[in-house]
Amino acid sequence: MTVAAALADWGLSADLADLPVEAALRHLLDGCGTAVAALRSGAAEPALAVARGLGGPPEARIPGTATRLGALGAALAGGVLVHALDFDDTHAGGLVHATAPVLPVVLAVGEQLRVTGAEAVAALAVGLETVCRLGAAAPHAFHARGVHATAACGVLAAALTAARLHRLTAAQTVDALGIAASQAGGLLEFLHTGSSTKQLHTGFAAHHGILAARLAAAGASGPASAIEGPSGFYAALAGRRVPPEAVLDGLGERFELTRITVKPYPACQLLHAPLDAAATLRLDPGDIVDVLVDVHPDAEAIVCGPDQAAPRTEYQAKFALAWCVAAMLRDGAVTVATFTGVDRPDVLALAAVVRHRVAPWSGAAADQPGRVEVTLRSGRTVVGEVARSGGGPGAPGLDATVRAKALANLGAGGPRVLAAVAALPGAPDLDDLLDALGATA
Repeated sequence: MTVAAALADWGLSADLADLPVEAALRHLLDGCGTAVAALRSGAAEPALAVARGLGGPPEARIPGTATRLGALGAALAGGVLVHALDFDDTHAGGLVHATAPVLPVVLAVGEQLRVTGAEAVAALAVGLETVCRLGAAAPHAFHARGVHATAACGVLAAALTAARLHRLTAAQTVDALGIAASQAGGLLEFLHTGSSTKQLHTGFAAHHGILAARLAAAGASGPASAIEGPSGFYAALAGRRVPPEAVLDGLGERFELTRITVKPYPACQLLHAPLDAAATLRLDPGDIVDVLVDVHPDAEAIVCGPDQAAPRTEYQAKFALAWCVAAMLRDGAVTVATFTGVDRPDVLALAAVVRHRVAPWSGAAADQPGRVEVTLRSGRTVVGEVARSGGGPGAPGLDATVRAKALANLGAGGPRVLAAVAALPGAPDLDDLLDALGATA
């Protein structure tokens, strides 16, 4: 059996009672919050304008609005919204943003087809598990070749999610996955320019996943071996053949979606452990003369670029180790508002004395410990350390953290959204949730 066939069999038949519903609802809430925060910030406006221009039958709403358009356009907009601030969740093992390419499919296709809340939650859990497993089967292999793993793995997860919601057959779902694999991609070149293409990747994935499912339903075919084949997904985009068991081992029994980390900071996940370490220090920034930050080998190329001390754009700053650590040491916090002033002289001056060193560690880069060593004018050295970044699986008070983050992102309409999310498994449709999101704008 191919990987696509195994994913199809499991993804179409998995029962809600056998899925980690609590974890799925946690990430649904977090994703709704990051989408609304991005909507308010205007960060996703180019994608929203294009989505509105696509028009189409009024099948689904852009999350957080009353604007109805075709499900494909709504998913494109939703995917960009969830990811636009880089505030959305991350699976450390696969270094993929799990919710952004999947939740918009659930909302758009779910509204279009009038699915029940239970079916929406089950489809979300299937999609989240799929994107995590696909990424974790080849850790950092996509990034090492300049490919954004979220974009590459996300379109396959989106296709399986859409196939389940559309009630495709197993054979049609295999075709959908094969078609989606030919749409997988996403370049990391934005790291060198500060451009916003990464924000678009999750929208592309959600849109293309629905398109793949519709094409399969209409009779288009895709290669069953598209994931593990000699010219398939992993061979072409990750530069290696991946055995089926790397994706499928424990499928339906061990859930990677329960290991997704919720971000406390709207910046690259690879920066979170250093930021948490810096946050433990309470120092006068004027006394700091040198800062040394430990970095995982796999993270260096992503967050330690030549512009890390003086990023040119807000989005580039979210991947700039020196700038972000300097902002934390200056302000004691890193929030959405932090990135509206990347030319702040005080942050730039401190970022200029931030250095990094590669600190080998056997685990995944996004699970690395954080260590920041600061030298003061007096010659005294102080160290901030954390075992791993906050917001991860098993973190104390995680649900409370997610609720607080969501309420901050959702604004006055937050309590209504929280209630709709909690009630979703028993809801007859998605209307209460989508109406609640629309009331946050």
